[in-house]
Amino acid sequence: MRIGMAWTGAGRLRRAATIGSLVVALFGVAACTGTAPGGPVAAGSAPASTGVPPAPTATATGAPPAPTATATGGPPAAPKQVPDVLRFTGTTLGGAAFDAAQLAGKPVVLWFWAPWCATCASQAWTVAEIAPKYRDTVPIVGVAGLGERKAMKEFVTEFELGGTPQIEDSKGTLWKRFKVTEQSIFVIIDRSGAVVHEGFLDGEALTAKVAALAGA
Repeated sequence: MRIGMAWTGAGRLRRAATIGSLVVALFGVAACTGTAPGGPVAAGSAPASTGVPPAPTATATGAPPAPTATATGGPPAAPKQVPDVLRFTGTTLGGAAFDAAQLAGKPVVLWFWAPWCATCASQAWTVAEIAPKYRDTVPIVGVAGLGERKAMKEFVTEFELGGTPQIEDSKGTLWKRFKVTEQSIFVIIDRSGAVVHEGFLDGEALTAKVAALAGA
């Protein structure tokens, strides 16, 4: 009786082992057919192409990433529009290239002067005084004409105008462009590119207009 029970137990063990072997074999076959749908992709392998472009990578909150901001935290600044009145170039008395487009978006004062002009000399002190103060808000740019380069440079030195751009215009190119026929003339351009003044200004009036433009 005990022998029969032993044989019966042994048979059950053999059947259990056989069933276990079959299960292992079935899993092995499944593993050979590739990754199951939705399963992880093996490290170093590229995902299969589905023909659909990938969606933007989501942030931790589930929303798509925001556009890259500037260093100040705001959106990228739009390029400044250069008005036609500031589309000119020249060379300063110091020999540097000058491009008026760099002044776009600011009020600008153009001062047309000649080195032998007594009125220009009286205005030069005011320009030398206020130009450094308003250099970043209302640039003042001299346009020297009707004279020789040597005399122009001596005028700039005498009246301490070296801190402001002084364009040499001995050929009168810019004078003609702005229809200036006499000296001393101030052409004032607002930040939108509109000419808001063209004519003579004494020191007091010039100072008041530049201060008003700086505060606008």
